[in-house]
Amino acid sequence: MIAMAVLVMHILAMILMMIHVEALDTNPVFDPCSDSKVQRFDGFTFGLAFSTKESFLFNRTQLSPCDRRLMLRNSNSQLAVFRPKVDEISLLTINSTTFNPNMDGGYMVAFAGRQYAARSVPVFVADNTHTITSFTLVLEFQMGTLQNLYWKKFGCDSCSGKSVVCLKNQDCAIPTSNCKANGGPVDCNLGIQLAFSGTDKNENVLNSWYEVANLRQYSLFSLYSNVRETLTGTFDNLF
Repeated sequence: MIAMAVLVMHILAMILMMIHVEALDTNPVFDPCSDSKVQRFDGFTFGLAFSTKESFLFNRTQLSPCDRRLMLRNSNSQLAVFRPKVDEISLLTINSTTFNPNMDGGYMVAFAGRQYAARSVPVFVADNTHTITSFTLVLEFQMGTLQNLYWKKFGCDSCSGKSVVCLKNQDCAIPTSNCKANGGPVDCNLGIQLAFSGTDKNENVLNSWYEVANLRQYSLFSLYSNVRETLTGTFDNLF
């Protein structure tokens, strides 16, 4: 009980700190295809591109969606852009009546920057059979510059509900036919738990990934899972 009380106080302290630094965003870069160097609590813009797995390859090499050689603009691709606070735990969502990952290729890639062209591996989201709605993405920085984006898997221990299945012992999935976009009863909006690791431009350590890993041990993890922020849209001139 004492340990839980201490954890609650720690979370409240984090929330108060987040509120206190709300106005300290020093990053003027809003384009996910431009480079930036950030410090803790800056806003940081990155994108999610949705297309087929093959669409992210050029001559068998995966490129950033910012690279025009991919020709994503001429394909059936979609783009979501987010600007979370660096080193804050966020749950990002895509809630759009026109968005259907199954119809848009079924895979997504997280990306940001041009010179370093950081991008995640393509991760499966949906096909005609299954839809995955929950992901965890870690943004890794070195001296304030994004170096890598990678997806974390936690297995199927949290899978619940009679319609939920486990895919490859890694992801909880819902039958695509059960999603509201296909006339079913289930809300299949995409949710992405976001965390940070590495160091900012002032060499401060980014700790939110470790906070996520620790919070998953407690039911208080749902406190963050209920806080959703999103900025989505189509940037035709980006591709």
